Amino acid sequence: MLAFVHTVEAGSFSGAARNMNTTPSAVSKSVARLEKRIGSRLFLRSTRALTLTQDGQQFFEHVAPLLRELDSIDDVIGSLSSLNGRLRVTMPSELAPMLLPGIFNRFAVDYPALHLEIGLTDRFVNLVSEDYDVAFRVGFPTEGDLIVRKLAELPMVLAASPDLVNALGRPASVTALERFPFVRFLVDRKPLPVRLSDGTVFTPPGRVDCDSGTGLIQAARCGLGAVYLLRCLVAEDLEQERLVELAPDIVLPKLPLNALHAFGKTVPLRVKALCEFVAGEAGKLAES
Repeated sequence: MLAFVHTVEAGSFSGAARNMNTTPSAVSKSVARLEKRIGSRLFLRSTRALTLTQDGQQFFEHVAPLLRELDSIDDVIGSLSSLNGRLRVTMPSELAPMLLPGIFNRFAVDYPALHLEIGLTDRFVNLVSEDYDVAFRVGFPTEGDLIVRKLAELPMVLAASPDLVNALGRPASVTALERFPFVRFLVDRKPLPVRLSDGTVFTPPGRVDCDSGTGLIQAARCGLGAVYLLRCLVAEDLEQERLVELAPDIVLPKLPLNALHAFGKTVPLRVKALCEFVAGEAGKLAES
């Protein structure tokens, strides 16, 4: 199974052999024995390519987390001062300016033996098949097979450009807010609804949709609509009055910042250490 997982992650028998300090022939024979044992072909082999079968993909998604738990035992019996190995992380690009300076300037300095791989994307990656150790995401997770740890609760804000507010006025009621034009955040190609603390949920009208907070903020600055997003993302815009609060009297619920992983109960210390660090950084964001 270890040979199989290394082959999937490396993309070839030779790459897996390098990672395991053995030969491509030994890895290939190990995978062949595994296929014979489970009675299913895991790879389609050719002289130029090695491709996972559907059975192989399903087997990998079940086996990889188990092997990660076994791999984490060395961490569990070790100490924080000796953390080492690869730590592969994914987070939305909007959080990068707020989290990465601390991760690079302090966390990476404190643990020089760690090899950090940071992926910045607004899509929901598959932690198992894409081989990530931990994801930091804002909102309410829907992946039921992952372990979720809430690190902080972050305030939201409704904001718009001064010119748009001057032209349309501030909405004085929830009904008026529901008719106000927005630039909308896309999740799986669908606009994210606005949620209010009183339980009201609505999808606002709008003619500009973006799949990143950066795009939303730029469009809002140009007066193309209001935005509903994390306050920490536009704190400087609000302070410099490039944007203003649209409906300060309407109360918004906070959104959780979560860490998600597939390690089960045996979480590697390197993952725990990063989660603790990000929780501290997120506490500062919650105050901004």
